[in-house]
Amino acid sequence: MIDAAKFAALRETFGDRLQENVRMSNFATMNVGGPADALLIATSADELAAMVGKLWELDLPVKVLGSGSNLLVSDKGIRSVVVINHAHNIRVNLKSTPITVSAESGALMINLGKKLALWSLSGMEWAATIPGSVGGAVYGNAGAFGGETCRSLVSADVLHKADGRSEWSCERLAYTYRASGLKRDLVDAVILSALFRVEKGDPAQITSDIETFRQRRWKNQPPGASVGSVFRNPPEDKAGRLIEAAGLKGKKKGGAIISPQHANFIINEGGASAQDVLDLLAEAHNTVKAKFGVDLIPEIEVLGDWEDLPDFLNSNAATKAVNQ
Repeated sequence: MIDAAKFAALRETFGDRLQENVRMSNFATMNVGGPADALLIATSADELAAMVGKLWELDLPVKVLGSGSNLLVSDKGIRSVVVINHAHNIRVNLKSTPITVSAESGALMINLGKKLALWSLSGMEWAATIPGSVGGAVYGNAGAFGGETCRSLVSADVLHKADGRSEWSCERLAYTYRASGLKRDLVDAVILSALFRVEKGDPAQITSDIETFRQRRWKNQPPGASVGSVFRNPPEDKAGRLIEAAGLKGKKKGGAIISPQHANFIINEGGASAQDVLDLLAEAHNTVKAKFGVDLIPEIEVLGDWEDLPDFLNSNAATKAVNQ
């Protein structure tokens, strides 16, 4: 719990903008999660930088969240100041070589992809169909249908707790499959915006590709409240195939179910708790490891107070979500 003296400093600094004891289920696509001690909303990249910088000055724990996808918040909530990132400005520069688009980190990837399509700009058609924010995509090297963030990213505007605000190149972000150096190393930093390279394309082809991707997603990925894919695909295999082969497709716990449509999704059918979801996640991981010797790596992030967090979650970047 944030102590009384620091809460007083928070109230004095942020006034009416500060919200207290706010349920995180309202800000997560899984619709689960207990209360955050305090919550703020940032509406621009500069405001986000100023807000987080001030919270660091006050020596307060900070969690910056975007769309709330790929995120599981404990039923007991979060003993931190949560900053909801609503910085969503997108600007296209047709005069640059190559053509570039700058997007604030709270912008949704779907909206970025749609805007590029309206300008007949190609290279990020895959983004028009994926959930999550630009910040989350940069942080986790999001991708789909053969595309991924690192292939289009020029640089990211990053606020680092020790080094301040600067542009980070792809090399500095040290990308690997579904991860960056920020995610792997639990760096105290916040992604403020990102610059992507795109190119002029054929409008009909761009529209066709986006529709093809949308249809594939609709066919293969189940509807309903979820965190998205819960595990990364292992090399030369699919997490969903392994979970299904382990006999867990359709497995239920409380209000949560391993999707009968796609086993790498856990769906909140109504009234699920975060613990229900965590229990299914752990059962899928442990059963696949026991039956096939494959140690599935979680694609989701977990936040908050947990009584017994499994080692496969406790030992990686899943314990520190930023910009999701």
